[in-house]
Amino acid sequence: MKSTVEQLSPTRVRINVEVPFDELKPNFDRAYRKLASQVRIPGFRPGKAPARVIESRIGRAPILDEVVNEAIPAKYLEAVNAGEVKTLGQPDIEVTKLEDGDHIAFTAEVDVRPDITLPAFGEFAVTVDDLELADTEVDEQLDELRARFGTLTGADRPVEDGDFVSVDLSATVDGVDVPEAKTGGLSYEVGSGELIDGIDAALVGAAAGETKTFGTTLVAGEYAGREAEVSVTVQTVKVRELPAPDDEFAQLASEFDTIEELRADLRERLTRVKRMQQGVQARDKVLDALLEVVEVPLPDKVVQAEVDNRMHDAVHPFDHDEAKLDEYLATQDKTREDFDTEVREDSEKSVKTQLILDAIAEAEGVQVSDAELTERIIYQAQRFGVSPDEYVQRAQQSGQLGAIFADVRRGKALATVVRQATVTDATGNAVDLSELFGAPDNDADDDTDTAVEAVESVESGEDTGTTKADSETVAG
Repeated sequence: MKSTVEQLSPTRVRINVEVPFDELKPNFDRAYRKLASQVRIPGFRPGKAPARVIESRIGRAPILDEVVNEAIPAKYLEAVNAGEVKTLGQPDIEVTKLEDGDHIAFTAEVDVRPDITLPAFGEFAVTVDDLELADTEVDEQLDELRARFGTLTGADRPVEDGDFVSVDLSATVDGVDVPEAKTGGLSYEVGSGELIDGIDAALVGAAAGETKTFGTTLVAGEYAGREAEVSVTVQTVKVRELPAPDDEFAQLASEFDTIEELRADLRERLTRVKRMQQGVQARDKVLDALLEVVEVPLPDKVVQAEVDNRMHDAVHPFDHDEAKLDEYLATQDKTREDFDTEVREDSEKSVKTQLILDAIAEAEGVQVSDAELTERIIYQAQRFGVSPDEYVQRAQQSGQLGAIFADVRRGKALATVVRQATVTDATGNAVDLSELFGAPDNDADDDTDTAVEAVESVESGEDTGTTKADSETVAG
């Protein structure tokens, strides 16, 4: 087989391949066996007819089609490996010559990773917020813990912010009932903002048995993006009574004997979370610095694929109805043109980020161990509330295992840069991020990936820390 690589642009190549027929004998053998099992020829058992008999029966063209369809993908990969081409996405393949008995020639145009010149990572310097922790923040954490042990008692008064109510809900759009919005006996904490926009204001001041109406914009379902009139009827009003913050409560809710020991532990955990938040800032600012100084030509098809994926995700909640998406955007004071521009800019940034981090991973020799990949799978499975086996099965079915591996590798690559950068707080003090990103001299088996997961958990607002209260979770 002969192959050459022709550079069409910094992000696209054409691979020219010529395959002599003598290399295709195994493909012809498989093609004859396959067609022999499909064609009934008198005098021969299924699958036993000789090649010359099959050709005389069905002609040469179907056999050549079968050989070409099987051989080209394998020969393409062989040419890619021989030319050390770093491909992105699927190729556009065209058969340019088919001389029976002599050779097959085809071309494959495909996007490739561009050459990227990386800066000296030690020259990056970023500033993060000071680590400040007020007593009121510790008080808030303690109150949240006390709330987990609180009791609900009936309140013979109108609803106030923070109360727990049982309500019946219904909604109409232009006088038409919205079935999916109708429910009864729904428990809700007033002021949490976790239900429907506008319901908190409607509930405050309402008494048990009273019905209030308010307008809101539906964000999902058949009427997503439409204005609806919602009726809410208060069934019961309850208030949560918290246990006293004393030594008895500390012994109930934690492994500590005194409330002061519990408060000290909460302070320590909050401090750790704030260090992680500093890590988030450092990571994001280092990434922004990379994106600013590194020039990356973007592969058009890869960017368009990212745009298409984001558009699909955006319109999916609206049953893929573009008009409903446009209506929803209008309620957000955003035009479709603005939205499309935003999606493309975000897509370009995402692709550029991936290309830069992949280049760093290659330059720094970043490896991903089986243990690190398993840790990420377990972490992701917990986030989605499924077993690791189920998560792996879903990832395999959707072809996402490779993406999980790539995400781990990119996270480690970015951690490599952060470790080499100079990070100071607003006061000018050096910030030690080794707890999150590992020490600079750690080997490939360090806990960098675990540290990146911890940073991501802070971004998503997940809890960290332990007590006996709720899966040993306190602060976060």
